[in-house]
Amino acid sequence: MGLAKRIIPCLDVKDGQTVKGTNFVNLRAAGDPVELAKVYSQQGADELVFLDITASYEERKTFTEMVTRVAQEINIPFTVGGGINELADVERLLYAGADKVSVNSAALRNPKLIEDIANRFGSQVCVCAIDARNDEDGWHCYLKGGRERTEHNLFEWAHEAQERGAGEILFTSMDHDGVKTGFANEALRQLTDNLSIPVIASGGAGAMEHFRDTFIEGHSDAALAASVFHFGEIAIPTLKQYLHQQGIKVRL
Repeated sequence: MGLAKRIIPCLDVKDGQTVKGTNFVNLRAAGDPVELAKVYSQQGADELVFLDITASYEERKTFTEMVTRVAQEINIPFTVGGGINELADVERLLYAGADKVSVNSAALRNPKLIEDIANRFGSQVCVCAIDARNDEDGWHCYLKGGRERTEHNLFEWAHEAQERGAGEILFTSMDHDGVKTGFANEALRQLTDNLSIPVIASGGAGAMEHFRDTFIEGHSDAALAASVFHFGEIAIPTLKQYLHQQGIKVRL
């Protein structure tokens, strides 16, 4: 059967509040991050991801305090991302209570950052997050919360990140983000079948079937979602029971 598939709620945090958008824009408030984290931990989420989506210095300080508050309330692994540019940022967040860090734009600009994190803290601490869109000339990685296209191809960059020491890939399809029509399973399958590290699917969850499909068709190791959990459309215990009934190995 292999390892259990993981269900991961994601909290995008802006100005101390959880927010959620569609295709990376039109953000709306979704509640207090610390309270949401606590609820998800109690409901049986396997991990949590926290992203500081507007990472200027002052907010960074507030965000670090929030990471500490969250860590005190939960007992599951906890990944934190947003504005991580150097080892000192990683150290600060791990010290605040994070188990892993997620790097995205900074790693594209300076790929050696992945090696530095893996060498200092271990591969298991480094999650390489990739925001990509399927453009006319193929899947391209984007920087700055999806605002700026790079010439990096999704599959080549994911492979390079693995070779440099990333412990996991968190792939968000920008085309699917917030639209709730299912995950980018073809691209996910191409990633998972060609990498030896776990791949987390992100972008597109709208129904329990979408989680089933990404595990079966996309071969994803974990599925991350935000609004379906934040707005009570899918309850994690119900989702896990459903997946279990579909023959997918999950922690109940």
